Amino acid sequence: MEAKVLQGMQSPTWIMREKIVMRKQDSSLQSFQKFGEQKWNGVPASCSLRTSKGRSHRLAVLRVSCSSGNVPASTLESGSLPTLLDESMILRNKAEEIEPYINGRCIYLVGMMGSGKTTVGKVLSEALGYSFCDCDSLIEQAVGMSTVAEIFKQYGESFFRDNETEVLQKLSSMHRRVVSTGGGAVIRPINWRHMQKGISVWLDIPVEALARRITAVGTSSRPLLHQESGDPFSRTMKRLSTLLEERGEAYGNADARVSLENIASKLGLKDVCNVTSTAIAIEVLSQIEYFLKK
Repeated sequence: MEAKVLQGMQSPTWIMREKIVMRKQDSSLQSFQKFGEQKWNGVPASCSLRTSKGRSHRLAVLRVSCSSGNVPASTLESGSLPTLLDESMILRNKAEEIEPYINGRCIYLVGMMGSGKTTVGKVLSEALGYSFCDCDSLIEQAVGMSTVAEIFKQYGESFFRDNETEVLQKLSSMHRRVVSTGGGAVIRPINWRHMQKGISVWLDIPVEALARRITAVGTSSRPLLHQESGDPFSRTMKRLSTLLEERGEAYGNADARVSLENIASKLGLKDVCNVTSTAIAIEVLSQIEYFLKK
């Protein structure tokens, strides 16, 4: 299994798209044009190596939301919406500003299933020039199965969690990676010991928004959502609420917390589902900066 995991961490498996040329500008949001509602397109989970040269990436838009709470001042300011190109410039500048302070440490994104860890992680890794790794994808490669649901069905959750811990252990000895963890990775204390070698960030999303988003794309790939009765939305809402209640305290162990609801408020958005993955990545870097300077 070790050879398969390491191979997965070293082989790019997703395709770069149109290149965006950035120009240097101030990192704060001052005056942005409003843009229409963007639809999020899913991107396959993968592990991809990035380099500091020749980076290019088509920025996907993530339609999610997050609970509010007390958070430090953000790069994002209220009352205006950035265009995607403006956001890209801000993200690139913020990444250049904070990257030396991160000092090569891995960034671990934690949060509930469907919170956007993979999509945001790819945008973030591209900006920093880091490699991107998706834990679920690495486990699938190591076990030799195509989906997490298949692993759960054939071997059970405990087997999956054991492999998840092994993957996190191997990642903890590496550098310059953005890691998307599984929603349940936080429940094992040993996993936190591995992630503490890097910087962990919780993407905190309201359950209702998660339920709407997951129901819209289907629950077949989510093995933990097949235990309730009722219509798809009610079943998903009920199960997610239970999972968040079980894991909420564990998510709070993260070094930083990103509230999408807070981002939406600062941008003057009424619908938190219109917050883009780039805006989330900017906030991730802002919260990491706050954590490092405390």
